[in-house]
Amino acid sequence: MNTLRNPSCSFWNGKRVLLTGHTGFKGSWLAWWLQRLGAEVTGIALPSLATPDLFTLLEIESLCESRFCDIRDSERLAEIIREADPEVVFHLAAQPLVRESYRDPLATFSTNIQGTVHVLEALRPLDSIHTVVAVTTDKVYKNLERVRAYVEGDELGGHDPYSASKAASELVIASYRDSFFAEKGVALASARAGNVIGGGDWSLDRLLPDAVRAWSSNQPLTVRRPGAVRPWQHVLEPVAGYLLLAEAMGEEPALAGPYNFGPMSEGVATVRDVVGMAQEFYGKGEVIWLEDESGPVETDFLSLDASAAKATLGVAPRWSLEEAVRRTIKWYRRQADGADARGLCRADLTGFELAVAGGSK
Repeated sequence: MNTLRNPSCSFWNGKRVLLTGHTGFKGSWLAWWLQRLGAEVTGIALPSLATPDLFTLLEIESLCESRFCDIRDSERLAEIIREADPEVVFHLAAQPLVRESYRDPLATFSTNIQGTVHVLEALRPLDSIHTVVAVTTDKVYKNLERVRAYVEGDELGGHDPYSASKAASELVIASYRDSFFAEKGVALASARAGNVIGGGDWSLDRLLPDAVRAWSSNQPLTVRRPGAVRPWQHVLEPVAGYLLLAEAMGEEPALAGPYNFGPMSEGVATVRDVVGMAQEFYGKGEVIWLEDESGPVETDFLSLDASAAKATLGVAPRWSLEEAVRRTIKWYRRQADGADARGLCRADLTGFELAVAGGSK
């Protein structure tokens, strides 16, 4: 399947969807898009810690049944999931930051591993469920520091607690798929996405949010490891991938398995390259480059081979890295000037959907 397509309203309209992590950056974008597609969404998450946050700006709480719960609380989680009685599940709730995983490894491991177990175990007895997409990360692969994109069959691993916890959650997902879900005809996939950018992320230790915070306050941006290479993509790229993966498995459960979602080759770029683009589109911005590699260990080169998602699901990048950075900086600047976040997100989504027919870069 090589034809690009958009998520289908006919598939999602009226579907009961459970989304964990709906207060986060990607979760808010996904909840908002699902609501536009006509899905009946129940969200489970902790309250957002960011200020401001996209969950509030998009008024997600008014668009879905929002339940605040720690996925480490297995009894409360199971109760909410039983009440939601979902047909499709997206599991995004996680502790998502590498540096935070060094500060609090226990919370990272318990949330990302045991939390995933709790979600899958709560789903196991349900008769309603037919499709589950569990989101992990591009960092699940054993770091070999080689200049080659990782494919889904490569060895899993992780030096830092975050990467290790997500690699371990991949084993949990595979075990539940093979031991419990497959025999019931439930399709369970894992989705491994690269570094996402886009309007509405105010998390700490994220490159472009940190840049906007610094430059809007006339402060320099301090950048660690400017030569580190990452697979950058706009948030709508993997979110569309998650939706299309769920649709495909809904029609053909045998497609269940791990999938990489990543940019085209030019989207694999250094931190320095991305900061340079951001400076150009922001119009100003001082940068302090820290070449010293002391501190927590992080991968120097990371890239994903997403050819399986393209061949099997018809999912492929629509926007260049330059376009993704341009739209991201434009979103923040316009929002800071008073533009409504819903209108900004609507404009990006419209441009993204038109890109299927070549209507955008």
